[in-house]
Amino acid sequence: MTTNPVPPRLSGGPLLSRRTLIARMSALAAAGVVGPGLLAACGSDDESAGGPSNALWHDNWPAYMDEETLDLFRKDSGLDFKYTEGFNDNNEYFAKVQADLAAKKSIGPDIITPTFWLAARLIDLGWVQEVPFDNIPNAANLVPQLRKPAWDPDGRFSLPYASGMTGIAYNIAETGRELTSTGDLFDPAFKGRVGMLLEMRDTVGLTMLLTGQDPTKATFEGATEAFSMIEDATSSGQIRQFTGNDYMDDLATGNYAACIGWSGDVLQLSLDNPDIRFVIPDEGGMQWSDVMVIPSGSTNAANTAKWMNYLYDPENAARITSYVGYNTPVEGVQAVMAAGDEAQQALAKSQLLFPDAATLDRLSVFANLDPEAEAAFDERFSEITGA
Repeated sequence: MTTNPVPPRLSGGPLLSRRTLIARMSALAAAGVVGPGLLAACGSDDESAGGPSNALWHDNWPAYMDEETLDLFRKDSGLDFKYTEGFNDNNEYFAKVQADLAAKKSIGPDIITPTFWLAARLIDLGWVQEVPFDNIPNAANLVPQLRKPAWDPDGRFSLPYASGMTGIAYNIAETGRELTSTGDLFDPAFKGRVGMLLEMRDTVGLTMLLTGQDPTKATFEGATEAFSMIEDATSSGQIRQFTGNDYMDDLATGNYAACIGWSGDVLQLSLDNPDIRFVIPDEGGMQWSDVMVIPSGSTNAANTAKWMNYLYDPENAARITSYVGYNTPVEGVQAVMAAGDEAQQALAKSQLLFPDAATLDRLSVFANLDPEAEAAFDERFSEITGA
């Protein structure tokens, strides 16, 4: 769930039923309400993953998988498959598992789904295993733009699970006008009613785009102006607070006029409240992916190929996409949905799920920072947010 995501970022407050969400999305898509300005976003326990050779455990973000697919896979594979929703925040998850990962011990799950930047850290640290691609023929269905990504330049250690975007969320009943730019978050008219995210790459990335800097090639020097803008807005009271995905409640109730948000979250709110809007800023938005990796201490890694191969079958991926409403990394899904029922056909035409090249060109993926740069970025951001 960018940072975070949520859906991969949905961790606070009640969840809207995914089936209700997609039914409403279908109606919106058919009516032309969901337009090209939108792109879809988006608990473990202490049980060991050790045991019988047919065991498999995937730990994921909340609301990121339908029960039908889980049931079908268990029946088809014969595996003793455990699926949990232990991700709430990337840094929180890393803190929980890093000692065991460093010691090459099992953390429990055989597959985990961090956001791309945490996946890059795990790969760089040598704390994940190579994906058994020889046993995953459906990996050939990975969409071209996600092959050999910056976080895994050799394409050996990860497979994307889903992607999403970060932009500006606003309540037009509170703003009194449409918002089009990240600069709108700094408008004095909204003083004390603006929210930003604790996910550094989202907040700093959007602000870097506003200052004319390229977050895909982020340097600490290049981010200096963005940090200063955010710091000044914090000290002046322009920014109400920095949050995780609990910004949703403030946006819905009107405590926020506008904030940085994740499109999947905002879509859910907008289905019940048409005053809630989401926009890719004029300067551009941020894009993220949640990524499947195999922890180095997994004791059932041989079984991961069966599940990953299942997820990358277009028919299965279409079922999942229809349920969760996020961007799929699997080629062929749009064609499957276009040949499906009326609801799937409407979704297959939606830029929400299948953005065109022009939309994708407006999105940036934050640079893969080396440890020294990441520490500098995190320290500076923490000074501003107090987190």
